[in-house]
Amino acid sequence: MAAIWAVVPAAGRGTRFGGELPKQYLQVEGRLLLAHTLDALLAHPAVAGAVLALAEGDPLWPGWTTYAGKPLLACTGGDSRATSVLAALQALPESVRGDDFVLVHDAARPNLALSDLDQLLERGRADPVGAILAAPVRDTLKRAGDDGGIDGTEPRERLWRALTPQLFRRLQLTRALQAAADAGIEVTDEAMALERQGLRPLLVEGREDNFKITTAADLARFEFELSRRRSA
Repeated sequence: MAAIWAVVPAAGRGTRFGGELPKQYLQVEGRLLLAHTLDALLAHPAVAGAVLALAEGDPLWPGWTTYAGKPLLACTGGDSRATSVLAALQALPESVRGDDFVLVHDAARPNLALSDLDQLLERGRADPVGAILAAPVRDTLKRAGDDGGIDGTEPRERLWRALTPQLFRRLQLTRALQAAADAGIEVTDEAMALERQGLRPLLVEGREDNFKITTAADLARFEFELSRRRSA
């Protein structure tokens, strides 16, 4: 399997999590949450290196230039995810061509399984557009009214939760994100930018435990996952 680069937007301030530190810099078992994410992402032999998009003048960045024996580059991101991903795409090495596939992965999604990344790379690179890891919606969905009451139950068939990594060609993704920005539309993931171009990325089912650290409960869950792995 040919080598591939990853982009990691890490310029967020973690306002939903609360606390003084951006969540990517929280300590989990004596190591940064970001380190756990890089462990999972760079463990795959096909991932050649990564570019991190950081907040301007980020005082907490450890200054790593390599990680797990692979090159790690840093660039300045922006106020939105899309802006950070765009900056990181532009900061990729020149050896990454426009039609090469690139992974985009959340800095606060440390529980990525190697088998999921295997499936994403295998199936996504065989698709003309690319693919994302995703999980089918299993809960019953309610539509709320303005007063907080239930207005109805939404059908959950064919609904999926978008996860990361997401896999797209460098130039195609760059153009799609730039087009959304030019239109004043804030895309919440990379697939949404491609969808606006009339493209249909592939859904690759991933594990339910590939969760994003958004709350303190999520952090506790990840700590439990780490302890469970040690016990196993």
